[in-house]
Amino acid sequence: MTGLPIRFQELLQLSSLGINPQSFSFNSLTLESDKFACVREISAENHSCVTIVDLEKPQTPTKFPVTAESAIMNPLEKVLALRAGNHLQVFNIDQKKKLKEHVMTDQVVFWKWINNTTIAIVTKTAVFHWSLDNTNSPSKIFDRHPALADTQIMNYRTNSSLTWLVLIGIAQRDEMIVGNLQLYSTERQLSQNLEGHAAAFTNYQVTGATGLSTIFSFATRNANGGKLFIIEVGESKGFQKRSVDFYFPPDAEGDFPVSMQISQKYGIIYVITKLGYIHLFDLETGTTIYMVRFSPHVVFVTTFNTSTNGVLAVNRSGQLLSVSVDEANIIPYICKTLQNVALGLSLASRAGLSGAEPLFQEIFTKSLQAGNFREAGKIAATSPRGFLRTAQTILRLQSAPQTQGQLTPLLQYFGGLLDAGPLNKIETLEIVRPVLQQGKIPILEKWLADNKLECCEELGDAIRTQDVKLALHVYYKAEVHAKVVAILVEMGQSDKVVDYCIKTSYNPDWSTLLRNIISVQPQTAVSFTTALLNAPQGPLLDISTVVDIFLEKNLIKDITGILLDVLRPDRPEDGALQTRLLEVNLQHAPAVADAILGNEMFHHYDQKKIAVLSERVGLPHRALEHYQDINDIKRVVINNQGLKPEFLVNYFMQLKPEDVLECLRDLLKHNVRPQNHNLNLVVRVASKHPELTPQQIISLFESFNSFEGMFAYLTNIVNYSQEPDVHYKYIEAAAKVGNFSEVERICRDSKYYDPEKTKNFLKEARLSDQTPLIIVCDRFDFITDLIKYLYNTNQFKAIETYTQKINPANAPEVVGILLDLDYNEDSIKSLITGVRNQCSVEDLVAQVENRNRLKIIRPWLESRANEGNVDAATHNALAKISIDTGINSEQFLKTNQYYDSRVVGKYCEDRDPQLALLVYKRGQCDKELVEMSNKHSLFKPQARYVLQRQDQDLWRLVLSNENEYRNKFLEFLINSAIPECTKSNTEEVSIAVQAIMNADLPTYLISLLEKLLLEPSDFRETKSLKNLLLLTAIKAEPSKLMGYIQKLDGYDSLDIAEIAIKSNLFEEAFEMHRKYKHHVQAIQVLVDNIKDIDRAHEFAKQVNLPEVYSILAKAQLDEKLIKESINSYLKANDPENFLEVIKACKEGSLFEDLIRYLQMCRKKLKEKVIDSELLYTFAKTDRNSDLEEFITQSNYAEVQEIGDRCYNEGLYESARLLFDNVSNFPRLASTLVKLHQYSAAVDAARKANNTRTWKEVNKACVDAKEFRLAQLCGINIIINSDELQDLIFYYESRGHTSELIALMEAGLGNDRAHAGIFTELAVLYCKYSPEKLLNHLKNFHSRLHVSKVLRACEKYQQWAELTYLYVQSNDPENAAVTMMTYPEQAWNHASFLETLQNVPIAEIVMRAIRFYLSEHPLLLNELLIHLKKKLDHTRTVQLLISEDKLALARDYLVDVQNLNNYAVNESLNGLYLEEEDYDSLRRSVETYDAIDSIRLANTLKNHELIEFRRIAALLFKKNKKWEESVELSKKDSLWADAIAAAASSKETTIAEGLLRYFAERKQPNDFVNVLYTCYDLLRPDVVVEISWRHQYSDFAMPYLAQFLREYVTKVDRLVSESDQKLAASKSAEENSLGQPPTPGSGSASGFVGGFDESGFQNNTTGWVSSSLPSVYFPQ
Repeated sequence: MTGLPIRFQELLQLSSLGINPQSFSFNSLTLESDKFACVREISAENHSCVTIVDLEKPQTPTKFPVTAESAIMNPLEKVLALRAGNHLQVFNIDQKKKLKEHVMTDQVVFWKWINNTTIAIVTKTAVFHWSLDNTNSPSKIFDRHPALADTQIMNYRTNSSLTWLVLIGIAQRDEMIVGNLQLYSTERQLSQNLEGHAAAFTNYQVTGATGLSTIFSFATRNANGGKLFIIEVGESKGFQKRSVDFYFPPDAEGDFPVSMQISQKYGIIYVITKLGYIHLFDLETGTTIYMVRFSPHVVFVTTFNTSTNGVLAVNRSGQLLSVSVDEANIIPYICKTLQNVALGLSLASRAGLSGAEPLFQEIFTKSLQAGNFREAGKIAATSPRGFLRTAQTILRLQSAPQTQGQLTPLLQYFGGLLDAGPLNKIETLEIVRPVLQQGKIPILEKWLADNKLECCEELGDAIRTQDVKLALHVYYKAEVHAKVVAILVEMGQSDKVVDYCIKTSYNPDWSTLLRNIISVQPQTAVSFTTALLNAPQGPLLDISTVVDIFLEKNLIKDITGILLDVLRPDRPEDGALQTRLLEVNLQHAPAVADAILGNEMFHHYDQKKIAVLSERVGLPHRALEHYQDINDIKRVVINNQGLKPEFLVNYFMQLKPEDVLECLRDLLKHNVRPQNHNLNLVVRVASKHPELTPQQIISLFESFNSFEGMFAYLTNIVNYSQEPDVHYKYIEAAAKVGNFSEVERICRDSKYYDPEKTKNFLKEARLSDQTPLIIVCDRFDFITDLIKYLYNTNQFKAIETYTQKINPANAPEVVGILLDLDYNEDSIKSLITGVRNQCSVEDLVAQVENRNRLKIIRPWLESRANEGNVDAATHNALAKISIDTGINSEQFLKTNQYYDSRVVGKYCEDRDPQLALLVYKRGQCDKELVEMSNKHSLFKPQARYVLQRQDQDLWRLVLSNENEYRNKFLEFLINSAIPECTKSNTEEVSIAVQAIMNADLPTYLISLLEKLLLEPSDFRETKSLKNLLLLTAIKAEPSKLMGYIQKLDGYDSLDIAEIAIKSNLFEEAFEMHRKYKHHVQAIQVLVDNIKDIDRAHEFAKQVNLPEVYSILAKAQLDEKLIKESINSYLKANDPENFLEVIKACKEGSLFEDLIRYLQMCRKKLKEKVIDSELLYTFAKTDRNSDLEEFITQSNYAEVQEIGDRCYNEGLYESARLLFDNVSNFPRLASTLVKLHQYSAAVDAARKANNTRTWKEVNKACVDAKEFRLAQLCGINIIINSDELQDLIFYYESRGHTSELIALMEAGLGNDRAHAGIFTELAVLYCKYSPEKLLNHLKNFHSRLHVSKVLRACEKYQQWAELTYLYVQSNDPENAAVTMMTYPEQAWNHASFLETLQNVPIAEIVMRAIRFYLSEHPLLLNELLIHLKKKLDHTRTVQLLISEDKLALARDYLVDVQNLNNYAVNESLNGLYLEEEDYDSLRRSVETYDAIDSIRLANTLKNHELIEFRRIAALLFKKNKKWEESVELSKKDSLWADAIAAAASSKETTIAEGLLRYFAERKQPNDFVNVLYTCYDLLRPDVVVEISWRHQYSDFAMPYLAQFLREYVTKVDRLVSESDQKLAASKSAEENSLGQPPTPGSGSASGFVGGFDESGFQNNTTGWVSSSLPSVYFPQ
């Protein structure tokens, strides 16, 4: 019997990946190819995401938190397209970037990938293609046909070239699903409407046609049945149109095709229907091959499976199913079951499938026998996998008889093959041979052009001798890369070699190839090498090898050009190549190397090496550039006089400062060049080098005592340097070289030299001209030193010159110094006279005044005054002289205008305070005057002066807290100075008041103001002063304020009252407002500040003003006097605070009053709040008629909001009217429920149609036991999985379980039934109807949330059902645990064994063993043997031992002992020991060594049975416990065992001990046996001793005879070897020519020999037994 022609299996259950089963639908899951599945889902937390399942690695899905209406994955790459409304975006997931984005203007109803770069987009009116290869927007392809206007688009298919397109849509008409196709040709731009549900395109090779046909296939089902159409579209290639019936089973009512896939390999059309049927049709004939239902659930998406040439499909349960052709069975199935041999042959030939070979062989043989060789060739061409096209077939045809006048049978056969297609390799070589012999190359060219021959190396070899180009073509197609390359080189096309090798991934021996090209075609070597080195994937040949090859041929210029290109990036890793390039060119073309180095192209070569070579070839400047060692640098600089100074200067700029200094020092040492060039070079370098410090250069020149060099160097830098030492050294060097003008210039102009050091140098230098010294001392204030130096050196003329000509300004200091030196007074006067007006009078006066010699300059001062000089210093001095002399002092001070009052006043203070007061007042020296008058208690004149000055700074001074005399001053001011003031002094008084205010002295200010306002004065009516008095009283004396208010008039009452309020003087403020009739402000004070509502009410009644009532109403409202407040608002006709009034009335439930107020408000305002609150107030007062009338009229009320409020407050009748008015059916339903109008509530819920309303009405109906109405609501609730739990809880909590189960059962048939319904019904069965549970699980297992049902079964102890679920859910662990825990209900031996076989957890397996030990001990061995591959045998044995049930598992232990497990062996050996089964125990210990041998041996050695003690001896022997084994055998008289153990021990002591034991016990036979068995272990002397002592010499004689024989043989061999060595030694002595003997070389005194085989030691003195105590021999 043949097998099924197809293979189908479940590849994946998507729900096992944690994907929400609600997402298994056409709108949520897409399958664009066999690489990815893309699912839009909403998680349990109500978060949207897109899950991408890589079908090659499905266990690691990728989730993206994305909100989108659709998501599709690229067929090949990780590129995700998302659609939200009409907004389209494409993302590359791996690169994490957005690729494209577009917003469509029309609504998108469908989209999909049609290849890996294009997305098809279907809108309501048209179809667009959106390419990712460019930045263009989607391009419109065609408009939708009107027939598809109201259809749901299911698919969009194209052919491979996108020239034929089909849009597929379905719609429900007349209770049938009708399909419509729009077939569109892009070339003709025409559409055709067809009836169909599924369609596909493919390319197909029609037999005999020259090209591929475009085949369009589509399937439909209508009232007349199903049809499959297969037609050719586009250019006709001869395909015959097919139309075949499409069979639907009787139970597939309503089924229709949903998808079609075509296998181009097999030529088979797969048609998949909605209910999970798959139909296979032959593409060429339309024959139905097979039909089967492969899915029990609705299939909604499929794709072609490229790996199996089959179909992948996803159904509503989340199964990913694979259906494909079974290549091993389909041909036998067609031929035998369908009995369609022609179709079987065609399919086998087309797809190369097995199963039809005997038929082909039979037909082929018949054709050969009939002589129809051409037809036989065609048959062979179509045979599966070409099994007939062999060398044997060709031999058979070559031996076939030829008919005269016809072609040979072989050529006829080849003709048939060529008609059908190309020849294979064997056939190609056979047919080409005669063609080449006849030289018919054009025939070969034609065959090759038509692809009739199989290209191979042998074919190319055959053709190469006649046509190289054609051979190249053959080699190229045959991918014989080596010969393609060889021919390209041979033809001079080596430039194509690299491209060819890269294209074909061929990697020849590039070095050999390059050598060949250089030898054969050197002109192409450079371009070939460049291509090699610039290959896209990196150099194909190591550049070092390239260099070696070119240098072998001495192609210096060529390799230089190549290396320059290669090394252009200047990479560190190319350092060796850079070195080699420079080295080669320095050796062969120094100019080229110089140019390369000059361009600074490279920086990573061996600079030391290049430097040496450069110096060697006469490029010293390059050598210097590369040398790093200072000794090399100095050598090159000194030895190469041709170096240009400019180069050396620039070169030295690059060296380290310390290296430059060394070089400069050597240049100064080797001053060999004429005209002192080295010095000039040193100066230039030193001047330009940025890192050489002047100190270093100065030290360098000083070390050579070269002041000329130092002067030349410092000349270049002194004008730019700020270093003191540079300027000092320049002065020193200039002085040394006699350039005094520079000395003077620097002393005058420089500000950087050390003046002290320079002064000392110039003094010591004693220059002929003292000008530099005078300049330095004058500039840096060394006047004293200068004058003393000149005075001591008698250069008085220089002093006069300095004072009168160089710096007369310093004359006062010079005069002071000369006075200190007791210089002649007349000479000093003469000196001063000569200076005239060129010096400072102040300084001169200070100098002479400090020395009490002021009078000495009186004539000079008077002469200056007489000349009209008005400078203060002159007149200050004259004033001081006048004060000191007392002549006309006061007159002089009053009349002289030019002296400084502060200076002269200070001079007068201690001499005459009145004169000081006069002087200070004259100069307005405020501070000095105040200090002096305070000091001398002159307060009255001080007060008058301050008042008259009108200066705020002066006022601050005298009124500051730091002035300890302030109170004295204020007392004289208020009592003396102020009363003297009149209107003319208004400004003075104003400033005084302001000053006292600023000083924060309110007490004094009030006293001052009372003097001005309350006593007779010119300032009584001044308003500002009144305001100031009131304000000051508020601040400082509040008790006086009321009196001031009553006494004063004409002040700013509003402002002052406001300030009084802020200072909590409310009565005073009220009095001011009342006095001046400010009623609003007055009542504001009463209600806000005094807070006396009654007094405010009385005041309002008195004034009777609306604005006053408004303020009163607000205050009453704030005080919760709501009725009074409303009355006041009505009197004021004021709706302004309606919100607060509404709130207060609602809090006080004063709705009747509120109606009056709101009706007043409506007349003045059009506010939503007012109308809404009036509506609410009607409801609260049960005035529903007024309410109904109100809402029928025009209003601004928020009816919905008031309805909600009424509902919440239980005003249901009012709420019903309001909700009905706004058609709010959800709230209306809720209200009707409250009114117990359940039927009407269900109608309202139906109109509302939302889950919340259904739930509310359902609960109300359940509570009212209106179960029929409750079920109507419940059906609409349970289809929403999120609401299912609440509904169940509600029913259960009220005990209506039977009604709940009826509701759930009714919901199973709903189209929107989901897994939650099936799951919860199962849980309900667990609780209340367990007899229905198992049947429910069997029917709907795949639609359940298994985990929840498992928990329910466990909770309600439905153990059989729980076990069934665990098994079905592939959870053998829990299934096994359940069976063991509840065996009475769940356990079955056979199923338990089957389940346990799949349990991977060792603990469960061990628990199963315990379970069987406890419950089913007789089945234990069967269990253990069944599980032996899974068991940890050591642990199992331990368990059996701990349970004391080891004997029960004997069969199991025997079965697994071949594993040589320690625990098993030990346990089994223990059982054998208990059972005294010594044979089995011996076999066990001999066969399996994983045991504790010593412990077992110690246990057995005392056993009562000798066989067990023998086993103990055996174990001791196996563990090399020789003595224990021998002793145990001796104890049991097992002499043979003892002798065998001694022999095995290889120990002499044991063997000799056993020999002595037998001799002592007089057991001669055993004695001899030991001698024989242990011969090699026994020492002869011991044997002789024992046998002599026990008279066993006769028994020992055979041993001794044997031993002596062996001993003599060994001695003879040793003697022979000794003679040979002696002869060799003599020969060596004869050849040594008297040389002294080498130690150890065989001299008589040396030690010779070693241990031989007998155990003896050979030496010059004799031999001893190695078994005796050690003997030492002299060395």
